[in-house]
Amino acid sequence: MFLNSSVQKPHHNDETKLRTASPDYVRLVNFLVQPFLESPQSLSVDCEISHILKRVWIRIAFDSADKGKVFGRGGRNIQAIRTVIAAAAETAGQSVYLDIYGSNAQGREGMSFDEDSEERLPAPKSRPREGNDSRPIVKPRVRSSFN
Repeated sequence: MFLNSSVQKPHHNDETKLRTASPDYVRLVNFLVQPFLESPQSLSVDCEISHILKRVWIRIAFDSADKGKVFGRGGRNIQAIRTVIAAAAETAGQSVYLDIYGSNAQGREGMSFDEDSEERLPAPKSRPREGNDSRPIVKPRVRSSFN
């Protein structure tokens, strides 16, 4: 009971939830990737958001010469970038997919670095076995004693 009847009691509606806005993925990716690039203007970022599926697809492309710097030793840099983007998406209740494409200048338009094949050698051919014995050949060990 309120003393002043002119002040209405606030009503809370459980169905009303604060909807978090989607992060600005393009600016976030630019902020994270550009420091690794020799020519930051070569960075191209495309972002597609599906509000129904709550998924985000981010496609980036940059000069192939900067590939090593962006990926980092053992992929550490790109993994850190993916982690930050995933954390931003998680706060908005979304999942994110990051695709990285090669440079158009190298003639590899639309090819992902994951699909990039650089002079891969063919698989080694197995040698034919001699005889019908399917057991592996075991060579005896020779132990030498040092006095």
